[in-house]
Amino acid sequence: MGLTKNPATALLAMNGLDVLPNSAVSVDGTEAGLVASGQRVAILAPSGSQVLSGFEGESSATGNRTLLLGPMSAANLEALRDLMPWLRPRPLGTRTSAGFGDRLGLATPGHVRALRAAGGGIAPIFAQQSIREMDRTGRGPQQVLDDATWGAFAEGWQEGSGADADHLKTAEDVDACVAAGYSFFTFDPGEYVDDGAETAGAIALRTALEDLPWQDLEDVQADLKPRYLGRAFQAEGHEVSFDDHSLALAAVKYGAAVAHVARLYRHLQSAMGDEDFEVEVSVDETETPTTHAQHVYIATELRRLGVRWVSLAPRYVGRFEKGVDFIGDVAEFEEDIEVHAAIARTVSPDGPYKLSLHSGSDKFSIYPAFVRQTMGLAHLKTAGTSYLEALRTVSALDADLFREIYDFARGRYEEDRASYHVSASTDRAPDSVGDAELPALLESFDAREILHVTFGSVLKEARFRDRLLGLLREHSEHYAAGLERHFLRHLEPFANGGTP
Repeated sequence: MGLTKNPATALLAMNGLDVLPNSAVSVDGTEAGLVASGQRVAILAPSGSQVLSGFEGESSATGNRTLLLGPMSAANLEALRDLMPWLRPRPLGTRTSAGFGDRLGLATPGHVRALRAAGGGIAPIFAQQSIREMDRTGRGPQQVLDDATWGAFAEGWQEGSGADADHLKTAEDVDACVAAGYSFFTFDPGEYVDDGAETAGAIALRTALEDLPWQDLEDVQADLKPRYLGRAFQAEGHEVSFDDHSLALAAVKYGAAVAHVARLYRHLQSAMGDEDFEVEVSVDETETPTTHAQHVYIATELRRLGVRWVSLAPRYVGRFEKGVDFIGDVAEFEEDIEVHAAIARTVSPDGPYKLSLHSGSDKFSIYPAFVRQTMGLAHLKTAGTSYLEALRTVSALDADLFREIYDFARGRYEEDRASYHVSASTDRAPDSVGDAELPALLESFDAREILHVTFGSVLKEARFRDRLLGLLREHSEHYAAGLERHFLRHLEPFANGGTP
């Protein structure tokens, strides 16, 4: 592609068009950009150019060129992806990376600015959303991906990015995200993890082991022990070994989950055909931590079944609640992650993989340890914190709207918290706050979690959703600036793999 280093100068110079400067780009003689008002895309191409045939909109002649003004539609975005391949999601490999979940579809410009300000070395995933979040926000895989792509285009991001279909549980979910063009697929077999194994007695554990889906595991119980007992798994000076109990525990706790991941992986392989893709395996949303031996079991069994993955999200020690800092002993976390990271670098004959930090928003106290111990083989996954920054913008610009949302969230919290690991209490969150104190609520542990987990209920209410989105669009620079400040704190520890 003939990308020029200069922006689309002719498009920018057109009187009355007001193209966003960062969006303007020239490719093989065709210029493109976003019009600041009216949510329109502008394409300026030589008269008679076949490039314009892929776009929809109104055309007009301007000298020996044709100017097309069209809507920010799915069809026009697909035509832009054909013109600018860097807008199409692609695999990122084992580079240090970060996922930017966006529940409103307006945060990507701020994410891009933070990424640039952080200084480089971080591969981004701008489109990241779980099916649960899509259901709660009334958005589908295609809209999530398209909104993020428009945002990246608006800021002139040309370094490529991935798109994460997060927390996939079923083949149907996989298919929807494949059809939309995602490149990164996070499998969540949490419903198949048996947390009760940790406290099961010997007889119950033995029975559960016999009842594992051995056919799905393409295994028999008699072959399990020879793979693990009597050998030590070496991981950069750390030794991981199994006895009868720890092996049975690992298999009962994670065996069915491994089988489910293998099913999803094979379905994804078939659905993607010859297209490149990446997989993350996530067992983070469970009650009990993943031990180092259990990590070895998961990785060994996945590979035996032919699964290949770029990142793994174990359940680490401590508590990872939504939109707040890590809860636990930071030193204990670092000791735990040191061994998990060593395993990730050594256990698979296919090479190292990244460790992923889910519910990673605002975990400032552990970022240095996480990056240090993973040596940059790390993926940070954030989501709800961008929504909270949207509410921070609202608190500064429309106190009445923020107070309405906050009061509504307090009333919804007990029901909405059911599917999240959170510990906030409405008893500790003030029910009456003056205008000047409203932004400070976004620094309160309880208020943050209450606002965080009720996003779906808020966004399903048109009286909130329409006003919230309207305000953020009207004050897009305010929102983007807030996101840049907030995410710079997240990204700086990860920049350049954590090296100064």
